[in-house]
Amino acid sequence: MDLADLSSVRRFAESWDRRIDVLINNAAVMMVPEGRTADGAELQIGTNHLGHFALTNLLLPAITDRVVTVVSKAHVFGRIDLDDLHWRRRRYSPMGAYAQSKLANLLFTRELQRRLAATGSRLALAADPGFAATDLARHTERPLLDVFLGVGIRLAAQGVERSARPILAATAADVGPATWIGPDGPFGLRGRPAVVRWPPATTDTYLGQRLWDLSARETGTDFAPVSTSVT
Repeated sequence: MDLADLSSVRRFAESWDRRIDVLINNAAVMMVPEGRTADGAELQIGTNHLGHFALTNLLLPAITDRVVTVVSKAHVFGRIDLDDLHWRRRRYSPMGAYAQSKLANLLFTRELQRRLAATGSRLALAADPGFAATDLARHTERPLLDVFLGVGIRLAAQGVERSARPILAATAADVGPATWIGPDGPFGLRGRPAVVRWPPATTDTYLGQRLWDLSARETGTDFAPVSTSVT
């Protein structure tokens, strides 16, 4: 499945015929040069948010327990521009586009939970791996940035096994709705999994609803809470 191609997402979802206990929305691209998805969306918001939005809605009838969306501290640099979500009028910023997509992940999580609350006991949770020593930023095509990120990883990042722990905790922990789990260390970059407080920018219900409506129009998918007879 290619999250940057909504027809691929739809084909995958239509072929799925089993129960899903936990869906983890983990795939992402980070700070890449300006690009477009198969559907014409800006590549980072299209992959990191719209692809997961469509996948979640299409699979939701089969999900029995929870949806975990992987988020990032980069959201603090993000701003949702509903009038120019795809950077057609703004000057493109690789970091700005990435940060917008990660803020969208958080708004999506809370709005999904708001909708799930009226339909049963399923959960929407956020999981922040912290600063992980992965090669996620390998496609920046900016040599100086690559050097900077490489030094940062060596000095401050934690290994992939530790970074996976908040995600694993979110899949199984006995927590309440719309819980955010991330590292408990300085600046949330590393440490043991712990519950994270939602900052005000991520709890704007009105913005979350408007982003949801726009995402529904752009993906042709929407909230589908009815359970199916999957096994």
